[in-house]
Amino acid sequence: MALPAADFVSFAGTSKTFYKRALPCPPALSFSSSEGKRLFAEALQAGTMQSFFKLIEQFRTQDEPAFCGLASLAMVLNALAIDPRRAWKGPWRWFHEQMLDCCEPLSQVLASGINLDQAACLARCNGAKAHLSRYGRFTEESFRSTVQEMCASEQQHMIVSYSRKHLLQTGDGHFSPVGGYHAEQDMVLILDTARFKYPPHWVPLRQLYQAMAHSDPATGKARGFITLRPNPRLKSVMFTLNRPTRAWQDMKAFMETTVPAILKLSAHNNSPARRMHWRSLQLKLRAMACKPMLLGCTARTNQQYPTSWHALQMAPPMPCQTGSTRQSLLQSRRYFL
Repeated sequence: MALPAADFVSFAGTSKTFYKRALPCPPALSFSSSEGKRLFAEALQAGTMQSFFKLIEQFRTQDEPAFCGLASLAMVLNALAIDPRRAWKGPWRWFHEQMLDCCEPLSQVLASGINLDQAACLARCNGAKAHLSRYGRFTEESFRSTVQEMCASEQQHMIVSYSRKHLLQTGDGHFSPVGGYHAEQDMVLILDTARFKYPPHWVPLRQLYQAMAHSDPATGKARGFITLRPNPRLKSVMFTLNRPTRAWQDMKAFMETTVPAILKLSAHNNSPARRMHWRSLQLKLRAMACKPMLLGCTARTNQQYPTSWHALQMAPPMPCQTGSTRQSLLQSRRYFL
């Protein structure tokens, strides 16, 4: 016998289960309703639904209840046609939630989700140019202008981080891509990746703006939004970096000046100058703020001693082999990770 929508079935280890939630209308308006379809048609005619089509091609349901941030990012990264440069399954390169683990372990995301800073970090390290805007640093009018700009383009997209409570929805913090904007009604289309809970829906821009004011309990900071664009990347054997902080600037200067000078002396293994520079290298590496990065940055020196933070502490200096291959680099990196 079919159960009414309001009823639930209990399973082992689960006290209560749900089949969807009723979308609170107002303030939201279901995308598939007659009024929702009318808003779509009018916004399309006005030119503020251009971002919708690339996004709808990649629309997905998040794999886990706490994966709204990861699902939104995977959806937008694929919509921007960014090559992940690593395989998803078989020979296919494609963004999936399980691949977005470079800023936070998936086990932690599974338990508590991600915050706005982590979402921006994930976007950047996976090839997008991401700009984070936190509530309190932009006005309602500037937010409206940005939404209109994003929705009128196929080359850029927006992810909003907001509190569901302000929209009378169950739960609290949530991430969603913005799929369109109706200027006359001042309504924003939310492409909710928690489709098992709520369908895509329109919400008033002002209320979405106010929903970003609610602070994230994990950080104590207000929520906000991220704009994402493709960021052309250099070809690299393993990865590229684009970090503007002082620690990474120091790393860049170190790798461009100190390391080449030491390697230039590598042919003179027994010289006092060589030993002095080797000790200098060890001391500088120990003092740097980016030591964890060095565990992933390996360079093959010979078959026995791959150069890494561990090897620089434990192994004697060895001359570089100019015949290092991509495969040996990747093997060394996997070994130390």
